[in-house]
This record gives sequence, structure tokens and C-alpha cells, in this order.
Amino acid sequence: MKKVKVIALRTAGTNCDYETAHAFKTAGAEVDLVHINQLIRGEKELSAYYIMAIPGGFSYGDDIAAGKILANELKYRLRKPLENFVADGKLVIGICNGFQVMVKAGLLPGFEGISDVQETTLYSNDSGKFECRWVYMKHQANSNGKCVFTREIKDIIYLPIAHAEGKFTTAGEDILDKLEANGQVVFKYVDAEGNKADYPWNPNGSDRNIAGICDSTGRIFGLMPHPERYLTRYNHPRWTREDLPEEGDGLAIFRNAVNYAREKL
Repeated sequence: MKKVKVIALRTAGTNCDYETAHAFKTAGAEVDLVHINQLIRGEKELSAYYIMAIPGGFSYGDDIAAGKILANELKYRLRKPLENFVADGKLVIGICNGFQVMVKAGLLPGFEGISDVQETTLYSNDSGKFECRWVYMKHQANSNGKCVFTREIKDIIYLPIAHAEGKFTTAGEDILDKLEANGQVVFKYVDAEGNKADYPWNPNGSDRNIAGICDSTGRIFGLMPHPERYLTRYNHPRWTREDLPEEGDGLAIFRNAVNYAREKL
């Protein structure tokens, strides 16, 4: 069986790298934890991998703005390798802080590849506080088949969040309209019955309840909730009280990516 190589990018303040690596290993991949300085110095080559994961955490203490410094390193110090990686049809996933990095580096929304103009952002939660709990998300029907990471995933999934700057917002309604029309809105926050609802179901006040998006190719995906934190029933907060399946809702996201990569190798 062909080995799918994943790079889990880390830097000062990253704190979900081991969990993300474990998720990909559980899905059958081979994972390297790589500090961004190793890429900048040329000690590691991005081209050696098929999937890049930007894990959650607080890169560089979220100084200036959440994910901004790491985004600038990707944008200005690793631009060419990153462009080549995307042009080669490879996959990128950003989770929580990784999602913040991706929108600020121009990887998302990715209407026409990597952009020099930031078209979306993840802003301070409307609640004015750090939100750390579990949320429901509904997979958007018109994204099914587009986003590589979520093909055939359950209609409603349950994942934990932990962020202070998770409000997905844009400069205008036209960007939101375009995302929806293109099938690039992958997940929306919903209540337990799958209905659109405001806070606390939408934990941060995201425009149109958006929790995760992909680029126009479906190969670049970012979301605020943490799929790597729900891989088995034992990760669920009510695992002793409910009859749950052995597999957690998050594992399918990583397995889809690994299976897609394996088919392409």
C-alpha cells in the first residue's frame, strides 16, 4: 500500500500538532512534525509531502492578530514552494488557528488560487470571550463532492471548539454569495436538530453561521472546530452516558484526505 506523507506544520505556540499527527496516522498516513524554520532553512522540502496540515493553537501567541505572523511567513518566505504545492494538486487543511493562518495567507477562500488580497477573516467572537465547548455543524449539500475532506460525511457532526477569534466574516455580502454559489461553504453551525440558530449554537457570530470553507478546487479546507479531538467515542463528553459508535465524527475528515492522496500517488 502506498504511504501518504503528511507534514504537520508547527511553530512557537502551536499546541495541537501531536493530536493532528495522531489523527492522520490513525487514518493510515505517515506524518512528520516539522517546524516552519526547517522549511525556511531548506532542511525540509514541502514538495516531499502530499498533505499539509496547519494545526490549532496560538502561533506566536497570536500577536498582532490570530495566525497573522505565521501567515506572513508562509506568504513572504515560502510563497513559491506553497504555490507549487497547490499547483501540484496537493491537499491543505487548517484547523482553528490553522484556518486563521490560511485566510490571512491568501490560501482561502481561494477563488482563483492563492491571493495577495485578503478577502475574509476570522474576527473576535461576538460574545467577547473565549469559547471552549462542543458544537453541532451541518454539512452543506452543495459542497458534497467538491470538498475532498468531507465527501460522504454525516449530515450533522459534533466537534469541540476552543477559540477567541472564530467569527468568519468578509468585506461584503458578495463574497459570501460567491462562496455559497460555488459550493465552498462546507459547514455551518446549527442547533442539535440541525436548524439554523444564533448564539450559543453559533458560538462566535460567524456570518451566515459559517464554520468551515474550502477553495474552488475542494483541496484546500479550513474550519474552526477541531476534528482531531473527536476520533473515538472516548473523546466524546458523554461517552459514559450515551450509546455512541466507536468512531468519532472527526476521523472521516482525515481518512478522506488520505484516501484521496493514495489514489493520486
